[in-house]
Amino acid sequence: MDELPRSLPEFEARLPDDAACARWLLARRWPEGFRCPACGHDRAWELSRGLLVVQCTACERQVSVTAGTVMHRSHLPLRTWFLAAWLMATHRNGISARQLWLQLGLGSYKTAWLLCAKLRRAMLDPAREPLAGLVEVDETTIPFRTKDEPILVRSGRSDEGKLLIAGAVEIKGKAPGRARLTVIEDYSADTLGGFVAANVAKNSTVVSDGWSGYARLKDVKHDTKIVGPMAAHVVLPWVHRLFANAKRWALGVYHGLRAKHLQRYLDEFVYRFNRRHTPTAAFDRLLGLSLALQPATYKMLIRRT
Repeated sequence: MDELPRSLPEFEARLPDDAACARWLLARRWPEGFRCPACGHDRAWELSRGLLVVQCTACERQVSVTAGTVMHRSHLPLRTWFLAAWLMATHRNGISARQLWLQLGLGSYKTAWLLCAKLRRAMLDPAREPLAGLVEVDETTIPFRTKDEPILVRSGRSDEGKLLIAGAVEIKGKAPGRARLTVIEDYSADTLGGFVAANVAKNSTVVSDGWSGYARLKDVKHDTKIVGPMAAHVVLPWVHRLFANAKRWALGVYHGLRAKHLQRYLDEFVYRFNRRHTPTAAFDRLLGLSLALQPATYKMLIRRT
């Protein structure tokens, strides 16, 4: 596909059915032409049965365009996958499973939740580059839902009854660049040092609020901004804006998040935040990442992550 759709009407026109979506996947999987995964041969026949399947002319290996991907052997139409990915990637605030259930006319809420969970799983790119340059780092807490209602959390550094989050934002001139959000167990030096090491490139400059947990950072320069009587959001404006946006999103779209799958939801928020200026490219990227994932079962996805 030469150009990505820029609006929902364009999406409808370019990807009207399963066949068009399968053609898109074929071009996305083998942009330089088909290569047999078994023998490496570059020629194949297209078989006219079911979803698009190609057969290698050398070894006769048959390959579906969805084979080995998160979409393989799904009972949902391929276009439903594409439309769900479009809505999750391009909508400014994303879309909840309940909304997706109603919007796409899916058979059950469980089906919608599973579809969202599989796409959300693809939003974490294992090959993503660490943040670099000048990076603001801080921690916060987020309210979480019980079975009935969100609970109130206590103020201060105590972690009792709270979900703890570490965040980092690149600073590009006078604006934020990419971001990271990670669930943490505590505010210790080992935990915060591990977060920085996993998410910030060596020789970068980390700006923190002077909390003792950042005192032993390695391989980065540390610029301490002692908060004192000054509000933390004045000293670290962009990471605090990230926290505020994430909390509003969690309450607005999901009415609060549960502890069990919190990291997956944070990955979704970060995925969209990092691609906020290119939402249609975020759709293309999401489906591209989905091609590299093995299928996951419902039991796998409901485990604590």
